[in-house]
Amino acid sequence: MTDLLAGRTALITGAGRGIGAEVAAQLGSLGARVLINDLVADRAVRQAIALVDAGIDASAAPFDVCDYAATVDAVVAVGAIDILVNNAGNAGGDSWTAMVPFVETAPADWEPYIGVNLYGVMHATRAVLPGMIERQWGRIVTIISDASRVGEPLMAAYGAAKAGAAGLTRAVANEVGRYGITANNISLGTMRTPLTEARWASLDDADPRQVRAQLAGYAVRRPGLPDDVAALVAYLVSPAASWMTGQTIPLNGGYSHAL
Repeated sequence: MTDLLAGRTALITGAGRGIGAEVAAQLGSLGARVLINDLVADRAVRQAIALVDAGIDASAAPFDVCDYAATVDAVVAVGAIDILVNNAGNAGGDSWTAMVPFVETAPADWEPYIGVNLYGVMHATRAVLPGMIERQWGRIVTIISDASRVGEPLMAAYGAAKAGAAGLTRAVANEVGRYGITANNISLGTMRTPLTEARWASLDDADPRQVRAQLAGYAVRRPGLPDDVAALVAYLVSPAASWMTGQTIPLNGGYSHAL
């Protein structure tokens, strides 16, 4: 553990498991006080206890990012938040995003994706910004998806919501940079997390050709892992990245390129 982020408080949304949990552990290991948000209170509490047992200053902060009033109340109750990682996504469900042609969907199908992937980011960002502006320092990192960057077919609503979150982050970066606040996006390719583990486990047990086909578009032939993301988040919230803002950084094993 180091003291690189000592004295900073980080709120990580959707941190009860997977990517968010790993990000919280990484930031905590750098000295930050970490707040574990999750829609499911038991998950948030379990993860916070695990981090405390590992010597990290961690607390559970269960609330629904889709509920603006609840998000603001949670932020007010916690006090100063220096770092926000907008990680909650994929409609908060327990299965992967449905792969359906857009023409076969209806507005009721879009709402869950827009609610958490766009409005959830807007709610949390709006809640923490006044305090960051007052203290003249802040870091915001929003996790988006290459589905939004490349226009992945069969994932239109999900991709649209993530693209909206990316646009929000860029606009916020331009608005608040003069206050010492940075805001950046990390765009992920295919990940192996608890949410997608059943899919990968089935591939592991199948013909290796199926795994190769799944990753054929990747220069690095493996799915991303939570610690890949945590390492980049740690850099973006560190003093070393104080001049980087408004950027969307692909973290995707070479599935798509920035230029």
